[in-house]
Amino acid sequence: MAQEISLKTNVELGVVPTHVKFVGGLVPDDDGRLPRGEDGNLIVVSEMAHLRTISPVKIQSAQITAFPGVHEGDMDDMINGLRALELEVHIIMMVGGADPMNPDDEDAVVEVLKSGIEVAKKYGITQIASTSIEEWMKPGATPKVGADFDAAVAQDAKVHCRAYHEADVANSCIKNWHIEFLRGGEFQTFTDIQKCWEFVKAANADLGTKFFKIMVDAAHCGDSDLSIPENEDLIAQIAESGEMGMFHASAKTTRGCLTTDDGWIGALLAAAAKTGKLEYVFVELFHHEDPALQGLRDLDPGHGLDTTDGRTYSEAVADGVTEVAHRLNNLVLRGYLKN
Repeated sequence: MAQEISLKTNVELGVVPTHVKFVGGLVPDDDGRLPRGEDGNLIVVSEMAHLRTISPVKIQSAQITAFPGVHEGDMDDMINGLRALELEVHIIMMVGGADPMNPDDEDAVVEVLKSGIEVAKKYGITQIASTSIEEWMKPGATPKVGADFDAAVAQDAKVHCRAYHEADVANSCIKNWHIEFLRGGEFQTFTDIQKCWEFVKAANADLGTKFFKIMVDAAHCGDSDLSIPENEDLIAQIAESGEMGMFHASAKTTRGCLTTDDGWIGALLAAAAKTGKLEYVFVELFHHEDPALQGLRDLDPGHGLDTTDGRTYSEAVADGVTEVAHRLNNLVLRGYLKN
């Protein structure tokens, strides 16, 4: 499809291609090899090429998962294949099997973080992200409050700053590290933007620079206990502090078609735009049958709803890119974003 919609702002608009499924699309096998199609090409590269073809607005970037132990040749193929599509590449470092809040797991978490940082350094990637302040869906985990919460913040800051120093990030291409909090059930403690900010403030204070940023994910904000006005107010404060990062346009609960988000994307995207600090926006959908996300479907059956309404997931993502592009253009028109 010809490019029909011109983006009128310098905000970068991209896609997180999680709709290809973690299992069969993103997660490496036991040999570190990434999933490929029958044509021998990497699934994620083929999908981004397809999206570029069908989207009426130019997709500028891809934010891809970076798992430890991926085969070096496959990582080369993925990064270089995406760049051949004229896409800016950003990575989300995947951390699992250890608890960042537990001092006993500190060494393990630091090593995993360093492996992701080294990938970014090798390929000249400037923006990295992670959900590394808590272990995902840890069995038996309970919310940390009071002194336990303060200890968790301090340990998280220690872990991330240690990875920063040991990987010599200060002398690298990496400019920012965007931290993503998750909904209750996925995380138990860092489940809203205010709690995430406590970590970001602590880590930045330790470094003496505003290196760490908060990823504003509309889905996780929508599934938190804070209201839209509360999130809007915090976004303004966080941006004023210099600690607001990337924005994920993703629908709460379903994580599917952006029309299922009940207004959260529009409200929070506008709030982020009004700060004058918005730089990166990514459209993110998840496949409702991804085997890797069965735990989420068990947590909330809403995650298992097929919201495509007869479209392919590629078409649903392209529709999401189109919707967000129109929103950004109209935020320019209304004077909230620079042309």
